[in-house]
Amino acid sequence: MGLSLAGIPIPDGPGEPVVLAATGVRFDQVTLVAMGSRGDRTAERIRRVGGSIARLIGARRLADAVIDMTDVVDALDDAVFSFCEGLELGSFRFDGYKSQADKIPNTRVVCAFAGGAGNAAKQMRNAHTVAAATNDARTLAHEPANVINPVTLAARARSLAKSAGLKCTVLDERQILKLKMGAMHAVGRASATPPRLIVLEYGARGSAKPVVLIGKAITFDTGGYSLKDKSGIVGMKYDKCGGVAVLGIMKAVAALKPKVPVVGIIASAENMIGGNAYRPNDIITSMSGKTIEIISTDAEGRLVLADALTYAQKRYKPRAMIDIATLTGGVVVALGKVYAGAFCNDDTLRDRLIRSGERTHERLWSLPMHDEFFELIRGDDCDMKNSATREGHASVGAVFLKQFVDPKIPWAHLDIAAVGSIDKPTPYCPKGGTGFGVRLLCDYLTHL
Repeated sequence: MGLSLAGIPIPDGPGEPVVLAATGVRFDQVTLVAMGSRGDRTAERIRRVGGSIARLIGARRLADAVIDMTDVVDALDDAVFSFCEGLELGSFRFDGYKSQADKIPNTRVVCAFAGGAGNAAKQMRNAHTVAAATNDARTLAHEPANVINPVTLAARARSLAKSAGLKCTVLDERQILKLKMGAMHAVGRASATPPRLIVLEYGARGSAKPVVLIGKAITFDTGGYSLKDKSGIVGMKYDKCGGVAVLGIMKAVAALKPKVPVVGIIASAENMIGGNAYRPNDIITSMSGKTIEIISTDAEGRLVLADALTYAQKRYKPRAMIDIATLTGGVVVALGKVYAGAFCNDDTLRDRLIRSGERTHERLWSLPMHDEFFELIRGDDCDMKNSATREGHASVGAVFLKQFVDPKIPWAHLDIAAVGSIDKPTPYCPKGGTGFGVRLLCDYLTHL
């Protein structure tokens, strides 16, 4: 802190607070929060300030708080959305399993903005819709595998559909077998809770082709007989982050009402070990009819997605498909915790998604999936293998999925293994599940 105003030190960084004693006003405490210079107030900076304020309110366990933004954010500007989004995202807590004494109480917050009240109210409502859906996805991501499994996740989806006015269809193990989803069934067949394909529909009953979102929800991943070690297996409850993001998106879609019909498909299984588990060198037949040799039972996400992609195309004939999955460790090596990997067969779809990523700060980096990568998994005794060496790991995962996509359908694969969960908190996200993809894809859908 190097500056001062009338003897009051001014913080250097955005979101950094200075606490003042309240005199002559009807508040117990007044806090100044730095916003940075006016020219540097990007949407992300404003979002981070909102998150920092929310964390400050929670840390002080305040019952009431008034946030005066009248000299900082104009209601006619999109900054209202960014600030309110950050404020709600920063308020996320997963404390349902804590004793009452450790829980942070809810706070009543009033925000004041300059300018048009009607526009500010609309932006606040939309920000609440998207941020609350993100927080719902975070909550499901945090839930342990003894609470959320394919069956209970399907029950949550049904409950959401009922409250939000969506159509929900759940395919159980018998129906999965009837549809010859051999890849998805193989992954989930050793678990005490069998796999489920969960389908949520918004406005998909007319003639318009929907955008189909497909999420991987492995509610726990042991790695199967390609068993993870003790450090790799901790945190595998977060292998459902793509699927729960789709659930959150569909909740937001019901309120935002985009112009296009949207279908959310969640491919959910638990990858366990048992007498009925699939094994390395097994050859399985997917719903598409293509055969797959299992090299690693720990490359299970691409198997459930393969059948979900086939189902989506046969059932809906989509205008576009986007899958989102914690798929490969290779994307973590390539992009760290900064970007998700984006693999697209269509330039327009790719560019729209990248722009949405920049607006929401859920950023994407385009990665290749040329046919040469397929040579690494071309089958010897069948059509393809489900894994290869670590060489081009993220691209190999994407090119595997590419084999199940009609090239005439615009398709994107978002590998969120690096960003679906984090170990260090940010101003508007504590460690754990991030809900990555909810804000990104809501933005994409509302800009179509």
